[in-house]
Amino acid sequence: MRKLTFGMNVTLDGYIAAPGDDLGWSGGEGPDSSPSDELFQWWSDRVAATGLALYGRKLWEAMSPHWPTADRQPGATPAVIEYARRWRDMPKVVFSSTIGAVDWNTRLVTGDAVTEINRLKAEDAGPMDIGGATLAAAAMRAGLIDEYVLVTVPVLVGGGTPFFTALDSWVNLTLVENRTFPGGVVLTRYETRR
Repeated sequence: MRKLTFGMNVTLDGYIAAPGDDLGWSGGEGPDSSPSDELFQWWSDRVAATGLALYGRKLWEAMSPHWPTADRQPGATPAVIEYARRWRDMPKVVFSSTIGAVDWNTRLVTGDAVTEINRLKAEDAGPMDIGGATLAAAAMRAGLIDEYVLVTVPVLVGGGTPFFTALDSWVNLTLVENRTFPGGVVLTRYETRR
């Protein structure tokens, strides 16, 4: 059975995007900043270890215009080149009823996300990551997430898209890792207690 992880950068007040889908805070060192080299490498290594990435429409639309060709852009650093290649090669599933087609080693699912995620979890294959607030919320409410990874940036944005959704019952978690990155960014990983 596959392990399903939900991990994203999150503000200290619990948002994955500020109002207007603003992500300028996510680098960790002020507005419109980039993540530290160490944090960027951590995310890149995570992509390399992912057997299958599950994307909601909005996250797919944010990632797909940039990463497929980022390694060929002028001034691309070795880290960006590595990440772009890893991202492009990683198998992906996009869940959307409004997108007509996807590419870059990606499959489109237009049906019920929870049903498909259950089917994918039952496979004997590598770990899965899920990204996107709406898609992750559906998996969270269905009890499908095995691990939560919060990369907390020390900024308060006061509103936006929350990392966690409203739940019908408590989910008990066990801390399995914590780590500090430059700029006061803190990684915490929690496993769901079953």
